[in-house]
Amino acid sequence: MTQAEIKLCSLLLQEHFGEIVEKIGVHLIRTGSQPLRVIAHDTGTSLDQVKKALCVLIQHNLVTYQVHKRGVVEYEAQCNRVLRMLRYPRYIYTAKTLYSDTGELIVEELLLNGKMTMSAVVKKVADRLTETMEDGKTMDYAEVSNTFVRLVDTHFVQRCPLVPATENSDTGPPPPAPTLVVSEKDMYLVPKLSLIGKGKRRRSSDEDATGEPKAKRPKQTTDNKEPIPDDGIYWQANLDRFHQHFRDQAIVSAVANRMDQTSSEIVRTMLRMSEVTTPSGAPFTQPLSSNEIFRSLPVGYNISKQVLDQYLTLLADDPVSLFFFLFSFFYYLHKALGSLATATLESVVQERFGSRCARIFRLVLQKKHLEQKQVEDFAMIPAKEAKDMLYKMLSENFISLQEIPKTPDHAPSRTFYLYTVNILSAARMLLHRCYKSVANLIERRQFETKENKRLLEKSQRVEAIIASMQATGAEEAQLQEIEEMITAPERQQLETLKRNVNKLDACEIQVDETIFLLESYIESTMKR
Repeated sequence: MTQAEIKLCSLLLQEHFGEIVEKIGVHLIRTGSQPLRVIAHDTGTSLDQVKKALCVLIQHNLVTYQVHKRGVVEYEAQCNRVLRMLRYPRYIYTAKTLYSDTGELIVEELLLNGKMTMSAVVKKVADRLTETMEDGKTMDYAEVSNTFVRLVDTHFVQRCPLVPATENSDTGPPPPAPTLVVSEKDMYLVPKLSLIGKGKRRRSSDEDATGEPKAKRPKQTTDNKEPIPDDGIYWQANLDRFHQHFRDQAIVSAVANRMDQTSSEIVRTMLRMSEVTTPSGAPFTQPLSSNEIFRSLPVGYNISKQVLDQYLTLLADDPVSLFFFLFSFFYYLHKALGSLATATLESVVQERFGSRCARIFRLVLQKKHLEQKQVEDFAMIPAKEAKDMLYKMLSENFISLQEIPKTPDHAPSRTFYLYTVNILSAARMLLHRCYKSVANLIERRQFETKENKRLLEKSQRVEAIIASMQATGAEEAQLQEIEEMITAPERQQLETLKRNVNKLDACEIQVDETIFLLESYIESTMKR
């Protein structure tokens, strides 16, 4: 775990959960697995606060626990899962793109709460959608429930592990910590629920749904509470499935840029056919015949079977093809990720060092190993400039130098010095820099917000006053008078702050896209 990753985890935990949770989480990231009392002692935090912080982290899958032979429970932070919090907006936007506003709010609620029952998610989302609708319109629970089932069917949402029934029925002393299990067949099994009802609008704190003042409401008894139909069955967002979708979209976009739209649509069809049957970490998709691909093409996509076969052959014969042609076609995902990572490195080299360095980088990448004289000749660049460019990239770890001695004494005059590109090493270096960049962006955004804290609070107070006056039917002149509480220079300062924060947020998302490609390539390479 590098210092850049730890710093980024610290910023993300503090931004989402506060200082206490951040202190406990970062301590576990730095030290590894530790028991409860050791965590409390080392961090100087009370036992009660440590317990609450661990509950929050476990609820969001950021910490796991394990019972050792002596009965001691140790807690361990999941740094990779913490870093995924940076990608939450992208998960939510993907759900909105695929399943409209209802899918967006379902995924948002699951990410905000970590784990939730289906009935709780459906009611909360229906209430939120009802509040955004016109007066007299409401969102039906059944419609939200259908979208939830579709998310489960496509594996974007999955069940959380549960305590097995045998462990609950045991009459002996309870274990120090429960053992959670989930079977593969039940992971995407939705319980049959008859959720009948509609979303409700939020009332003011002074009145209830019948319009009676809060003080006159009778106390509700808890004896007649109906049992929750799916009590104990919790759901969570399946981040690996979202990552698989991101990877597929990146591959389709790369094929469209290299070839044409028809080729990308064929690749999209193949990936869509195997998106549920292929594990997220698999090196390639399930084999598919050309007849299956032809039948699965989108309706209205007018290409004949003969044209499809020609496109498949073209894809298979491409020098940097991501296809293999055996008795059927399948998509080689590891090679696709390698091509995307290489293209990312080439782009970074060109942006940092210019087009001539990018030419040398691509040349070394293509030829595998080259001496300095060969680089000068092949790239057609003067010796002095080529030498400077090679040393620049060498100092930044984009390329590496390999020594091949002729004699055991490694004498420079009798040693070949070959330049080469280690894609895995360069990807790791660039990933580390991306982590540092995101941490800097978050710190800058927090600094901008802190510097204008007083102005932001004033703006929020003015907006609240205007909203309450509009609700009571205030005149336009009165509203205009309240708006003038914020002067023209302050309004301009707010616009500048909003523009800067939006730019920083957009930069975070763009850097995270690069992080995702590099992480996917490194993970795929390590699994081979």
